[in-house]
Amino acid sequence: MESLASVVLAAGKGTRMKSGLIKVLHPIAGLPMIAWPVAAAREAGSDPIVLVIGHQASAVQGAFRGATDIRCAMQEEQLGTGHAVACALDALAGFRGTVLILCGDTPMLRAETLKNMLAYHLDNQAAITVLTALMEDPYGYGRVVRNAAGHVTRIVEQKDADPEEQAIREINSGIYCMDSEFLFNNIRGIGNNNAQGEYYLTDLLAIAVNKGLTCLALPAADADEIMGVNDRVQLAEAGRILRRRINRDHMLNGVSIIDPDTTYIDHGVTIGADTTIHPGCRIGSGTIIGSGCEIEGAASISDCRIGDDCHIKAASVLESSELGEDVAIGPMAHLRPGTVLGKKVKIGNFVETKKIVMGEGSKASHLTYLGDAEIGRDVNIGCGTITCNYDGVNKHRTVIGDDVFIGSDVQLVAPVTVGRNSLVAAGTTVTIDVPPDSLALSRVPQVNKEGWRLKKKP
Repeated sequence: MESLASVVLAAGKGTRMKSGLIKVLHPIAGLPMIAWPVAAAREAGSDPIVLVIGHQASAVQGAFRGATDIRCAMQEEQLGTGHAVACALDALAGFRGTVLILCGDTPMLRAETLKNMLAYHLDNQAAITVLTALMEDPYGYGRVVRNAAGHVTRIVEQKDADPEEQAIREINSGIYCMDSEFLFNNIRGIGNNNAQGEYYLTDLLAIAVNKGLTCLALPAADADEIMGVNDRVQLAEAGRILRRRINRDHMLNGVSIIDPDTTYIDHGVTIGADTTIHPGCRIGSGTIIGSGCEIEGAASISDCRIGDDCHIKAASVLESSELGEDVAIGPMAHLRPGTVLGKKVKIGNFVETKKIVMGEGSKASHLTYLGDAEIGRDVNIGCGTITCNYDGVNKHRTVIGDDVFIGSDVQLVAPVTVGRNSLVAAGTTVTIDVPPDSLALSRVPQVNKEGWRLKKKP
């Protein structure tokens, strides 16, 4: 197989975003923008992938920490696309093959499109192949000018195009496939004799044509793929398109999404067949949902592992938690990071959990806080129960054995252990360990003062 490398241009700040964050790091559907073209390049077979970075360089590098196929090249001054690619040459030293040149702000580009472009480029032994698109309104884009044989002779910018050229509907995407030898030998021959004083990658086409080399153009099947993101409006549009793709893939794999337009599923989410997702849900990256589940409206789930046949009821929030099979959550429950629930557990409305392990068949049906706790099997947690886990300095654990019944309005002052098969009476504050098979009861004796209210009336 022909060796393939990619250069991804990501040095610019992106001032039209009006943000303190560099444009290519703005998140779209669970990934920073630049991660999408990088993923497409990787899936197309690129190794290495060179990121040309400048603004917030360390942050861009950090987004790919640990990736062995990523190299970085600094562009200290942003002097045009040709200059950016020239900055990548040292990182590609010794490489021979084909080089893809991509833009870091084109998140909708597909690997399949790059593969088609690469095959077309190699089959025709071209020096340069440019990815193009046919647009009804090409205003503002560079036009692709072809000769009678269909080969590209030049790319002319909107401001430089004459009326005949402005009528051309085929536009330049800024995405190229190039023979490495041609690229390395000619990239530094580009001049900057233009109004902006910049080095344009499109000038390589003129060099190739003058040398009698073949330059081709391949229109993308979907013009959306080459859309660049320059402002928040385009960011939202790109997100909408990517989410539509993600949702479509899930539905084709057997997931029912009641209203895809109002369902937000990030890249990398796995969902089993026969699961139903209701409108208004947001499911974040790193989440795995089993088969036969029901996720009701306005649920928010991120970085969770959810077993088969679970029911996540409306407006519940789940973060970095793990659920066994046949678990019911909510409505309006909050599972904070570190929550691990066994099979058939029930967490009801207005229950909050954090760093707990809860055994099979246990339940906390409503209005409860459980934090830093180990809870056994078949435990009932009554309404209003609180594990008092924080003393103002340190967190402490509560341990509740199997078959325990915790009555309503109980405070468990950690560190404390409730032994198996015990009962903690309603209204009890537990400050010492409860032995197995015991009743724990701590209440101030009730006093009734008859007639007291009558004395207080005017």
